[in-house]
Amino acid sequence: MTAASPREVDLNADLGESFGVWLLGDDDAMLDVVTSANVACGFHAGDAATLARTCRAAAERGVRIGAQVSYRDLAGFGRRFIDATPEDLTADVIYQIGALQALAHAAGSTVSYVKPHGALYNTIVNNHGQARAVAEAVHAVDPSLPVLGLSGSVFFTEAQELGLRTVPEAFADRAYRADGTLVPRTEPGAVIHDPEEVLARIAALAARPDVATICVHGDTPGAAELASNIRAALQAAKFEVKNLSSSRFRDERTP
Repeated sequence: MTAASPREVDLNADLGESFGVWLLGDDDAMLDVVTSANVACGFHAGDAATLARTCRAAAERGVRIGAQVSYRDLAGFGRRFIDATPEDLTADVIYQIGALQALAHAAGSTVSYVKPHGALYNTIVNNHGQARAVAEAVHAVDPSLPVLGLSGSVFFTEAQELGLRTVPEAFADRAYRADGTLVPRTEPGAVIHDPEEVLARIAALAARPDVATICVHGDTPGAAELASNIRAALQAAKFEVKNLSSSRFRDERTP
């Protein structure tokens, strides 16, 4: 009788969010820990040189690069809702994926998936029009690109109707409502700042059948140390923290 193979989970982080002389997070340290990098595309954060460096650093470590697309909102860090028309939003997302794809190719890598950021991520949980616009943008660029998001969201419904692979995600340091949606950042307790509390729940999050990847925010104070501890906790719980190829990303994951 052979031993059961370890359960697998991806570990991702939002990176490339510095802008010019303004530095946010420690991307190099995070890239030593995570298996997927959600790289900003210039609309909510990140200048071209920063994104190029982030793509090169990810490629050197074998970390998958994902396009983290956003509303056009540098001043608000992409955390403000914008009532964009479907036509504008689709074009904006195509533009962002294309820009990062060029930088990733120049670094010897490629964009392997797409993840919406901030207010856009939260809006398309329930907004069918914007969810469809984002899904159509990804499909137009490359129908083989998986999308990361919240399990049960209308974004996943729209993406699946177009034949896109959907990758359900959980946040290590965010609080959830009873319906499975994220507590808005405007409410108390939305972000979990206690590392011990984060680590205490990480194995249970990873074990959920509707979670294939876990996000650690790169702009959280002490993010690199927290990410390292999360990876160690997952491995201690018999999870294999693995850079999942796009062909292995699927709509549901059996633990």
